[in-house]
Amino acid sequence: MASVTIVFRKEKLNKKGEAPIHLRIIKDRKINFITTGIMLPQKFWDERNRKIKIGFPNSKRLNSFISNKFAELQDQVFEHETVSKSLSTRQLKDSIYGKKPTDFLNFANEVCQLYLNEGKIGTYDKNRSILKKVAAFSKSSELMFQEITPAWLTKYEQFCRTKFGNKTNTIHKDLKFIRKLFNDAIRQDIIEINQSPFTKYQLKLEKTQRSFLNEDELKLIEDCLVTPGTRLDLHRDMFVFASYTGGLRVSDILQLQWKNFDGANILFTIKKTGQQLSIKLPNKALEIIRKYRNEKVEADSFIFPMLTPGLDMKNARLVDNEISSATAYINKNLKLIAQKVGIEKPLSFHISRHTWATRALRKGISIDKVSKIMGHAAIRETQIYAKIVNEELDKAMDVFNA
Repeated sequence: MASVTIVFRKEKLNKKGEAPIHLRIIKDRKINFITTGIMLPQKFWDERNRKIKIGFPNSKRLNSFISNKFAELQDQVFEHETVSKSLSTRQLKDSIYGKKPTDFLNFANEVCQLYLNEGKIGTYDKNRSILKKVAAFSKSSELMFQEITPAWLTKYEQFCRTKFGNKTNTIHKDLKFIRKLFNDAIRQDIIEINQSPFTKYQLKLEKTQRSFLNEDELKLIEDCLVTPGTRLDLHRDMFVFASYTGGLRVSDILQLQWKNFDGANILFTIKKTGQQLSIKLPNKALEIIRKYRNEKVEADSFIFPMLTPGLDMKNARLVDNEISSATAYINKNLKLIAQKVGIEKPLSFHISRHTWATRALRKGISIDKVSKIMGHAAIRETQIYAKIVNEELDKAMDVFNA
């Protein structure tokens, strides 16, 4: 049962020596305050009787006003608790006095700031870009949660298509982030679940074909003749290494240091998820990694020398910029290698991840182990590769129809 009390908030004294008189609701050890709109010098407050002392102007009228508000609140709290005993103090307050509109963009920017504080620069930049589009669409620096309806989402989707030329899956990412913000706000008790437009709005997603290399194509990359010691040589080795080593993301491979290698395993923290992982290197990966070891390497030296030696790894923005630049350079060279060996697939470093996953499943590694090695948060992320392998097996069986 909630309790209601008249309180003088002396911890909120202003420069004039005045503090507000509030009505306090306590339920399940949680507190919420409702203002009476009255500011009072501390010397005129009777703490024992919880009322304004007679010496203050209009004290009788003000005490009557506070008493009426107190009695009214008690009645309303009792009435609402009778209907729903599960209401929190915030919900009781909102139910009785109405809920103020909450600014979606302010809330969203606070969430983005958390990504920045955690050093998740890529996530921060991506989501800030989405919010810029949302602000451009709303044509205002303010946008209330209550304004975002299913009709608003439909118009925003069309805006993204016409203004930015965004495709369905790009818009899906935008709306997925907006949906996440609504879910966060609901969990924080900022809005009610019935205020989410996503209970009535279906996100659209087009199926895309994931490119990967088969064994023969990967062998072509491995055997590609390039000048030893060049960037082309290095980038080819990094791609092959990833194709044998859990499909490591390029951001993780670029940050691998010799202290992460114990002679048989690499032990590191996944940049995207923060998950710690240990992967035993197969012979091909060991052959590649030993190629880059010499007497001059130090524990903090990068295994694959792409990032600036001595790079301040605590400077998240600087690290992210270097990784982005290096990734673009690697992908450019991988396309040259693909042309050189006659592979027509749009080769990029991320294809090494798809390549490892499909190879692993074909070789009989169970899907739960594949998921663990790839650092997936949920096994459903890995199931797409199982579907690819199954589709290939189905096609193979078509030979009996020839």
